[in-house]
Amino acid sequence: MSLDPTRGCLLMLLMALNLTQGDPVKPSRGSLLTCTCKGPRCRAPTCQGTWCTVVLVREEGSHPQEHRGCGNLHPELCWARPTDVVNHYCCYSSLCNHNVSLELEAYPTPEQPQGDSPLPLILGPVLALLVLVVLGALGLWHVRRRQEKHQRLHSELGESRLILKASEQGDSMLGDFLDSDCTTGSGSGLPFLVQRTVARQVALVECVGKGRYGEVWRGLWHGESVAVKIFSSRDEQSWFRETEIYNTVLLRHDNILGFIASDMTSRNSSTQLWLITHYHEHGSLYDFLQRQTLEPRLALRLAVSAACGLAHLHVEIFGTQGKPAIAHRDLKSRNVLVKSNLQCCIADLGLAVMHSQGSDYLDIGNNPRVGTKRYMAPEVLDEQIRTDCFESYKWTDIWAFGLVLWEITRRTIVNGIVEDYKPPFYDVVPNDPSFEDMKKVVCVDQQTPTIHNRLAADPVLSGVAQMIRECWYPNPSARLTALRIKKTLQKLCNSFEKSKVID
Repeated sequence: MSLDPTRGCLLMLLMALNLTQGDPVKPSRGSLLTCTCKGPRCRAPTCQGTWCTVVLVREEGSHPQEHRGCGNLHPELCWARPTDVVNHYCCYSSLCNHNVSLELEAYPTPEQPQGDSPLPLILGPVLALLVLVVLGALGLWHVRRRQEKHQRLHSELGESRLILKASEQGDSMLGDFLDSDCTTGSGSGLPFLVQRTVARQVALVECVGKGRYGEVWRGLWHGESVAVKIFSSRDEQSWFRETEIYNTVLLRHDNILGFIASDMTSRNSSTQLWLITHYHEHGSLYDFLQRQTLEPRLALRLAVSAACGLAHLHVEIFGTQGKPAIAHRDLKSRNVLVKSNLQCCIADLGLAVMHSQGSDYLDIGNNPRVGTKRYMAPEVLDEQIRTDCFESYKWTDIWAFGLVLWEITRRTIVNGIVEDYKPPFYDVVPNDPSFEDMKKVVCVDQQTPTIHNRLAADPVLSGVAQMIRECWYPNPSARLTALRIKKTLQKLCNSFEKSKVID
């Protein structure tokens, strides 16, 4: 038997929250009850909760399945009436759900047709024509919607099955859960309702970073570490923008931070904005460079992987499952993470700008926050940037990427010489420079960070140094493209490997 949307949505919600039906008696909050636990999510014969539950569910094409367990949230759902699909029971004493048996309501019988009438013969063709007109209009609307925002709507029935699948996969690894049959099919992550289910199963463990946007925590989801970025209420637009980008474009890439879920949740009597992503224990490139000096091989590995991520952002992929071109607008070493395989991935898309050639629509978003002043290009500092031209935003990314490469080369060992980590322009501006401080140094004095002479002694790293200079051209259109940077770094990396083989 198929589930109608209303029934499917109710089943999905109840199963996700692990609630059952019973007498509407307010449970005691003084202590937890011990209940019988029987079902695919049970790891022991008993569990503890505010009340005990029994759930009888008939899934599509199978016999009714009975689950016993514990409930903790939304006791009002215990009052729900049984249907032909699901029946729920709640009770409020220890092991009270052990011997309870439930039955489903009888299948609804279809209404009997009325006696023969000529009315259907008259209305039939008219209704068919109306249906065709409506379907045509809906089809046109749907095509236009996909062009502007890309496909992100899914049938309620399909999402309810994914919710059930999520609840049954309690012991699966995160990689398995994010495989192709659990995503939207567009490479943009899990369906929205599944995201909310995942978010409510995450336990926060430790705070690993703080910034002007809020905090980053390491969390646990079914025993696996995830990163939870908790935005402050004043930075809601950044959370909304980043969520929008992750959910509407084909963004999955090895060198872009892996997105898992986004949710607005209530913790400690306040609303929190969560963005859940893959967790990388090395932290940001900024943190990594302060702890670690780099051999040339590792420096090239970090640089090439970061360039691959930026090139993927900047490129537009055409097709029904394509992606618009994206400019980051806040690229810096703090927004580049180092993965366990010592490759980089780009994070923090809260200021990103999107552009599609087909519609020629520049989506700037509605975020009042500006980028990091230390990494701003000269055309931004002197307010000469063309804000109506998407290429302008890509050129500012290239300027900032040159600064990130400069940070990497400072920590690269050449002939036994290496420098301490310092941020760009450390010697000419304060620790927290103002807009005017940066404008004087970059626009008026036309200064760029000094590239150490030791790089010239290495034929490969001297090529990196030259590329950095080409990222800092005052004329934005003369700067390298992300694709050219990626290919040049890959070529330098291959040259380095060959030279090592010969040695």
